[in-house]
Amino acid sequence: MQTPAQRAAAILRDQRLSGIPIAPLPSDLAPRDMTECYAIQTALNEMLSAAGHGKVVGHKIGCTTPVMQAFVGINHPATGRVFEPTVMHGHGEVSRKRFVKVGIECEVAVRLAKDLLPRTQPYTREEVTDAVGDLMVGMELVDERYTDYRELGVRTLAADDFYNAGCVLGEPVTDWRHLDLANLTGRTWINEVEVASGNSVMVMGHPLNALAWLANAHGEHGLPGLRVGEFILLGSVVETQWLKAGDRVRIEVSGLGSVRLDVVD
Repeated sequence: MQTPAQRAAAILRDQRLSGIPIAPLPSDLAPRDMTECYAIQTALNEMLSAAGHGKVVGHKIGCTTPVMQAFVGINHPATGRVFEPTVMHGHGEVSRKRFVKVGIECEVAVRLAKDLLPRTQPYTREEVTDAVGDLMVGMELVDERYTDYRELGVRTLAADDFYNAGCVLGEPVTDWRHLDLANLTGRTWINEVEVASGNSVMVMGHPLNALAWLANAHGEHGLPGLRVGEFILLGSVVETQWLKAGDRVRIEVSGLGSVRLDVVD
């Protein structure tokens, strides 16, 4: 017999695989708190992997900045997971038809050189910094695959991996400790026109504060922890930019380089 989390996850799985915009869960299955939300997310990701989505290789943190919290209407971050087949490197290409409503976000990403496993004592920024191997520029792909994201609410959005639909990662930067990580500038161009810019200080005051938040959230909500080799998208420094077929996108983060994405029919 399926648990309530598995029943909710099966509904989200079927909607996600069909491309039908996701509607609110039945009231008896909707997550009542963030721990229930992440239990549904775990079950959903297992089902999607079994359905051919591949394995989870990374994580995203959403709404780490005031601008993104205002956009979604929440006052705290949330996290989702990223599947291996959706990860591109350097210069990616996607079909507009793959998405309900495709957008991109400009982010700093890290790859772990050490595990950050759940524990009762909170991680500090200094501790998670010691676990970071590489830094990268990251372009997160998001899909507003919802009938009405405000009606769904943050807990159901997070159960569905909080908009994540993949990413484009830049070249790993190993010599990053000299960078002022709280003062990196992120810029976004669409069709060679700069459309947005922001500063990494907006990500919880320092991007690695977001990593500490994620490590602690795994302990708080019964998640398995962060593993060596996994990457984490730490949150967008600008508001989501929505795309159409034919758009050519470039994002750049100072000190980390740039990545590109082409949207085709």
